[in-house]
Amino acid sequence: MNNPLSVASSPHLSGKATTRSLMLDVLISLVPAMAAAVFFWGPRALVLTLVTVAACVVFEYAYRRLMKQTSSVGDLSACVTGVLLAFCLPANAPYWLAIIGAFFAIVIVKQLFGGLGKNFMNPALAARCFLFSYPTLMTTWAAPNNMLPVFGITDEYVSAVSTATPLANMHLATPVLPDATLTQMFVGQIGGCLGEVSAVMLIIGGIYLVTRKVISPRIPLCYIGTVAVLTFLFPRGGIDRLDWMLYSVLGGGLLLGAIFMATDYVTSPITKRGQVIYAIGCGLLTVFIRYFGSYPEGVSYSILVMNAFAWMFDKFGKPHRFGTPHFWEKSKAKEGAAK
Repeated sequence: MNNPLSVASSPHLSGKATTRSLMLDVLISLVPAMAAAVFFWGPRALVLTLVTVAACVVFEYAYRRLMKQTSSVGDLSACVTGVLLAFCLPANAPYWLAIIGAFFAIVIVKQLFGGLGKNFMNPALAARCFLFSYPTLMTTWAAPNNMLPVFGITDEYVSAVSTATPLANMHLATPVLPDATLTQMFVGQIGGCLGEVSAVMLIIGGIYLVTRKVISPRIPLCYIGTVAVLTFLFPRGGIDRLDWMLYSVLGGGLLLGAIFMATDYVTSPITKRGQVIYAIGCGLLTVFIRYFGSYPEGVSYSILVMNAFAWMFDKFGKPHRFGTPHFWEKSKAKEGAAK
């Protein structure tokens, strides 16, 4: 019989959830958006995603094998990164572009910092920003309901089926609402990245993650809510404030970023108050970049900037123990001691 007074080493709490099970839930939650992409652009959307996932897995396996480290491919994190990176690409993006992005996401952003749990920014979003080194390829969008060929996409073909995104119209010197109706925006009959166009499918995936308790609704709701409030209060171009808000929320990568990127365990705060501050900051930066930046979208950059400050938000958000000074009080005390 075991000694009831014996104390084992930490951790003392355990659960059924594992990294692999969590990542599997994320992959399942992305299936509806993937199905919408295949519906709008044909099997090329699926092939592009598979190429990106395969590249991420190969790069992770090869790097860790080269560094004589244990393989981490089985935790499925590389697969999640691959799908999310593919979702950040136009459906007509060349396969070699996806492979370059996969290398940057896995090797540069993730593995060089020590692997899963040690990277300070979201690998898929960092790779997306890096791929803007190829601006034409990253900003040429295929119109929905075009069955793209799996191979042999030429520049002439892309030009024939290309379209502007809703945010591009809203970012003009004299902003105008896109031709798409709100119903089309909600369903996904608009130009955009592979996995960001169908709001309803992203919401379904988010509900699945919340139901499975993989993520908390705190970050998505605060993030989307901040963007909604700001765009409602400050519409542009004399456009009806409700319409401007709805098009701003449904357009671009806001839902994809808020539900699947900003909630990344590794690069987001873990305290409740820290998560609220973090999400509000993401929303503020997103609107600021969309309104005043040269690029019509701001989700990727806002999340990456907030990733860098996640540790600080946890400092501010950490519950205050009775009798101990607050974080900012400690800082003032240190300043006083230095003087």
